[in-house]
Amino acid sequence: MTATISREQWGSRFGYLMAVIGAMVGAGNIWRMPYVTGENGGGAFLIAYFLLLYLIAVPGLMGETSLGRYTRQGLLGTFRKIYGNNKMVGLGLAIVIFNVLLMSYYSSVVGWTIYYAYHAIVGTFTQTGFDTAALWQAFSENKTLNVGMHTLSMLMITGTLLFGIKNGIERLSKWMMPILTLSLIAIAIRGLTLPGAMAGLEFSFSPNWEYLARGETWLAALGQALFSTGLGWGIALTYGSYLGRNDDLPLGGGIFTAVGNTSFGLLAIFAVFPIVFAYGIEPTSGPALAFVALASAFGNMSGGYFWALLFFIGFFFANMTTAIAITEVGVTTYKEERNTSRSKAVLTICGIVWLLGIPSAMNADILGYLDFVLGNWGLPLATFIIMVTIGWKFDAKRLRLVSLNRGADLYIPSIWESVIRYQIPLIMLGIMSYFLYSNLSDSPWKTISGLIVLTLTIPLCMWIMNKREINMNENYVYEEKTS
Repeated sequence: MTATISREQWGSRFGYLMAVIGAMVGAGNIWRMPYVTGENGGGAFLIAYFLLLYLIAVPGLMGETSLGRYTRQGLLGTFRKIYGNNKMVGLGLAIVIFNVLLMSYYSSVVGWTIYYAYHAIVGTFTQTGFDTAALWQAFSENKTLNVGMHTLSMLMITGTLLFGIKNGIERLSKWMMPILTLSLIAIAIRGLTLPGAMAGLEFSFSPNWEYLARGETWLAALGQALFSTGLGWGIALTYGSYLGRNDDLPLGGGIFTAVGNTSFGLLAIFAVFPIVFAYGIEPTSGPALAFVALASAFGNMSGGYFWALLFFIGFFFANMTTAIAITEVGVTTYKEERNTSRSKAVLTICGIVWLLGIPSAMNADILGYLDFVLGNWGLPLATFIIMVTIGWKFDAKRLRLVSLNRGADLYIPSIWESVIRYQIPLIMLGIMSYFLYSNLSDSPWKTISGLIVLTLTIPLCMWIMNKREINMNENYVYEEKTS
C-alpha cells in the first residue's frame, strides 16, 4: 500500500487565492477571450459567458476543490480512496496523462510569450518600420528557436516547482498576479485615452442580441468558461488537497476564484479592444491578435516600449502560473504514488513533459492536433469523469455535508448536488457529441484518429492500474505475513 506522506499546506488564504487564480488566468483570458469575444458578437458573448461561468463552472470548481481537500491526495490517491484498489483507479491515471499531454504543447505557448517578452524588453516593436507579421512568421518557422523556448519555459517551471507549494507556487503567484493586474489596468487606462477607443468598449459591451439566439455563441461561451477555469482537469483537486481542513471552500475555492477569473477576462478586454479599435485592427483576428496585431499597435503608440513591455511581461506571467498548475497535477500524483521526494517527482514529470513537448515545438501541426483532440474530447472527458465520481460514486450530498460546507461562510444548498450529478456530466456529453458531429465531415482523419487514441487510453490505463493494484495488494499481504 502507498505510505502516508506528510503534506504541505498553503501559507495563507491570499497565497492560495493568488495561486488558484493564477492557475486559471492564462492564455484563456489574456489571449483567447478577447478574440473569441470578437468572433461571437462582443457583448452577447459576454452575457452567455458570465451566466455559464457562474451556473456551471463555479459549482464544479467547488466540488473538485472540496474533494481534494477531503481526500488530501492527488488524482490517483483520490480515485483509489473512492473506488478502492481496482482498475477504476485507471480513470485517474487517464486524467493525469491528459494533463501531461496538455502541458507538453502548452509549454510552447509559454515559450512564445518568453520570446515576445524578450523582444519587448529590447525594444524590437518600437523600431521604425518593424514588421510584426514577419517576426511571427520567422519565429514560427525556426524549429531550433521554438525548441529552445520550450526548453527555457520548462526550466523555469521546474525551478519553481522544486521549491514546493508554499515557497515555490504560492510565493511566485503572490507577486506575479498583482503585477499582472496592475499591468492590465495600466494598459486599459492608456487604451481608453486613444482616439476611437470607445468604439472598442461599445463593441464589447453592447450586445448583438442575434448572437444570443445562436447555439454557436453559447457553445463558445461554455468552452471559454471551461477552458479558462480548467474545470475537471485535476488542478482544482490538486490545489484543494493542500488546503487546511477548515478553510472556506465555497468562497475561496469557488466564488472568489471565479470573480478573479472574470475580472482578468474583463481587464483583458478593456486592455485589448480599445487599442484594437483605435488602430483599426480587425477584432476577429484570431490568435494572431496578440502576437501580430497588438504587437504592431504598440509600436505605433506614444510610449509604445513601456506598453509593450507591460503587456508581454504580464502575458508571460499569466501563462507561467497556469503552466505551473497543470504540471503540479502530475508532480503531486507521482510523488505520492512512488513515495519519493518532491525533487525527484518534479524532475521526472518535467523531464517527461519536456521530451513529449519537442515535437509540438518543432511542428505547429502536431501542437494543433493535440489541442484539437484534447480540447474537443480529452478535457471534457476528464471533467465528465471527475463530476460523475463526485456526484455518484462519492455522492454529492455526502461531499456537500462533510467537506464543502465545513468551515464555510457561504452555505451551499442541496440544489448544488443536481448540478454536479446531472447538469455538468450531461453538458460534457453534449460537448463531445457536438464536436464529433461538427468535425467528422470537416476533419475526418483527425477526428477518427483522436477518438481511437482516447478510446484506447481509458482501458489501457485501467489495465495498467489493475495490474499495479494487484501487485500492491500482494506485496502488502506478504509484508504482513513476514512482519
